[in-house]
Amino acid sequence: MKAAQDIILKPVITEKSMTGIPGKKYTFKVATDATKVDIARAVEELFKVEVAKVNTISMRGQMRRMGRYAGYTASWKKAIVTLKADSKPIEFFEGLI
Repeated sequence: MKAAQDIILKPVITEKSMTGIPGKKYTFKVATDATKVDIARAVEELFKVEVAKVNTISMRGQMRRMGRYAGYTASWKKAIVTLKADSKPIEFFEGLI
């Protein structure tokens, strides 16, 4: 079993992900082989909160060009974690609103 730090790689901070914070929905970049159960346990362990559900999306790499050279960025996995109504919010995101 992987450590929580190896499952949750970094938060995703975009305009769209910030709109979910009042509804206790937080977005993270996660390990591609992580399951929903693994992600829920890792978030609970790292942030000391109670997770209600986890939605995952596999994000395909985007085409990028540098002059005549073209390639793709790396594919990655995104998780949207919804906390229980009685759970405390994640402090890291509270300063970003």
